[in-house]
Amino acid sequence: MHKEIVVNVSSGETRIAILEDNQLVEVLVEHGEGGRIVGDIYKGVVGAVLPGMQAAFVDIGQPKSAFLHVSDMRDVTAEFGDLNSDEPFEVEEGQRMGSPNVPIQDLLKKGQEILVQVTKEPISTKGPRVTTQISMPGRFLVLVPFSGSVGVSRKIEKSPERDRLKALAREIRPPWGGLIMRTAAAGASKRQIKRDLKFLVKLWKKTNSIAESHRAPALIQREMGLTAGLVRDVFTADVARLIVDSRKGYREIGGYLRTVAPELKGRVEYHRDSTPIFDAYNIEGDIEKSLRRKVYFKKGGYIVIDHAEALTAIDVNTGRYTGKKNQEETILNANLGAAREVGRQLRLRDIGGIIVIDFIDMASEGNRQKVFQELKKMLARDRARSKIYPISELGLVQMTRQRVRPSLLHQYTDQCPQCEGTGKVLSMVSIMLFIERAVRRVASSSREKKLKLMVSPDLALHLVSEESARLRALEKDVRRSIEVTDDRELGREEFRILSAKTGRELASEKQS
Repeated sequence: MHKEIVVNVSSGETRIAILEDNQLVEVLVEHGEGGRIVGDIYKGVVGAVLPGMQAAFVDIGQPKSAFLHVSDMRDVTAEFGDLNSDEPFEVEEGQRMGSPNVPIQDLLKKGQEILVQVTKEPISTKGPRVTTQISMPGRFLVLVPFSGSVGVSRKIEKSPERDRLKALAREIRPPWGGLIMRTAAAGASKRQIKRDLKFLVKLWKKTNSIAESHRAPALIQREMGLTAGLVRDVFTADVARLIVDSRKGYREIGGYLRTVAPELKGRVEYHRDSTPIFDAYNIEGDIEKSLRRKVYFKKGGYIVIDHAEALTAIDVNTGRYTGKKNQEETILNANLGAAREVGRQLRLRDIGGIIVIDFIDMASEGNRQKVFQELKKMLARDRARSKIYPISELGLVQMTRQRVRPSLLHQYTDQCPQCEGTGKVLSMVSIMLFIERAVRRVASSSREKKLKLMVSPDLALHLVSEESARLRALEKDVRRSIEVTDDRELGREEFRILSAKTGRELASEKQS
């Protein structure tokens, strides 16, 4: 597979696109104001402990308090060794130094200061999610303070290499922390990995020292910026090249690679063309398409993606694809194409949480397995963790996907003020009925003989051109004259009824 990374830097935002075989599969966006906070380490103050939820809310200095569940806690009341000591903590290898069965009310008290790390961005009305199980990611490994664990990425599948890395992790693990070998560690030398560890140990000691000298709430350690973090996490040996349109970004990436992966520096290119970089690589159009509800895939089929409050529903349709042989084969091919496109769209749109996919019904259990395996194969390329259940007899796949940050749709769009997220607005006929009822109420409660009806320009045109006879009949029925006036400040479903004589408002309404 041919992988490329394209980086667009502007004054307002940084955008990173990941291409696989020249197809856009992932987009990361960081806006200039605020930026992302996942990975940031804070010293926070416990604001409330909720035994019934086994959770706490922690003030970390953000607009909304952070949510901390007991499952994300280590035992913050325990005493651990000095970071500068060579004496190991009393902990069994492979176990985190915490008390998973201890109630949260025995671990935390209101007003207590604790060190936490953000694991999930604030989304919609929810604040960020945090953990006390701090981790410090490097290029080849993750340092986990207060842990005795050693682990190897599941994406490293070859047993000899897994065994080598696990043995190395046991050998170099600091006495006060654990190590997890990342996918990039496959094939890396002991010297490279030890150099990465040395940097992380130094960073953690500095972070710990800053935390001891600051009062909560305070930001203690900021995670790498989007570009540097992506280079650390994604720019591995299987990436053919990285192209960036910023001279400053080009220099920063080169400087970082000189330290951690000098062998990759020659794969970084500066985009010198006058054509905007995302246009040059046909990315801009794909991003625009990723905000649409309907997505077409090869052979004419399409999927429809709908976002509800608690889940995302994806519906598969054959569209123009009718196949050449029997119906079952036609449906199988459509579902296979949909499985590939669904896997891509989940990554591209960064859709998280509960996801339900409605494939076209298949009679054959073997065909259901083929589609299920195709979807699993696509999800295996995904950096986000997911859990997927087999296709049911109704053709439904239920799955969950790790939600770390707001989806692409959430980042780029606001809720429509007219439909308020339903995707629907009242028809002109329905609005006319609402207006009729409002006029009748005004006529029954007011002696005003001349009424002014103020509506949006589109509705005004419809009333005058299409509903003039109906308006005249309404005037005759209520024995009032009605003057239609357009107002650009009003939305499609809004209207106001005023006294034509005094201008006093008699009724106003917004339908939703």
